Amino acid sequence: MVTATFRFYEELNDFLVPDRRKREFTVPCARAATTKHMIEALGVPHTEVELILVNGESADFNRLLQDGDRVAVYPRFEAMDVTPLLRVREYPLRETRFVADAHLGGLAHMLRMLGFDTLYDNHFHDDAIVEICAHDGRIVLTRDRELLKRRAVTHGCYVHALKSEAQLREVVERLDLVRSARPFTLCLHCNAPLRPVDKASVLDRLPPRVREYYERFSTCDACGRVYWEGSHWRNMRRVLDGVLVNNGESGT
Repeated sequence: MVTATFRFYEELNDFLVPDRRKREFTVPCARAATTKHMIEALGVPHTEVELILVNGESADFNRLLQDGDRVAVYPRFEAMDVTPLLRVREYPLRETRFVADAHLGGLAHMLRMLGFDTLYDNHFHDDAIVEICAHDGRIVLTRDRELLKRRAVTHGCYVHALKSEAQLREVVERLDLVRSARPFTLCLHCNAPLRPVDKASVLDRLPPRVREYYERFSTCDACGRVYWEGSHWRNMRRVLDGVLVNNGESGT
């Protein structure tokens, strides 16, 4: 029988049964078991893993486990650059784009507010999300661990928080999104880019009080919606500023 000793670090422990958290433990493995197979069999989605060390050496997901191997599994590193050690993925994503599952509509809406291209439809099924991820190179956002274990999902993020604002803070912090944020540049409804427009060109689409009190407008060419800096905008601005300031950037 092949046995290996595992140790998971930081937030990866949240996926383990309580008596295996923050400690080494030894488990039996199938003779053809890979690091990916065993990590996911123990409950941790592969998309949450950034670095694997087997007997002190960096390994990829396809490493076959041998009897007596010692496996250390790490999540994303925030405080240091471990790029030279990484083996678990073939390539990084060039753009930070997301697809959110059907239970994360509030988070998807708020990510769009921050300017991140985020696909969402409450009718999306898991197969559709996996296909979008593979085709477009998007990061899957979900609270479904099994979805993140799909082989075709190369980049994903398990969302721990339950409420939208807390979910946004979590994702911004974990993926270091502050410097990439471009608030109010995407349509909240259809995810398309917004562009500024003259008031005169949208006058017939504005409520009477908006015509009277506001001068700056933007529109979405995809769905025709018009946006202005009213009370809803100010409320969203306060939420976003709170998230950005708490993650190391002053509001704009």
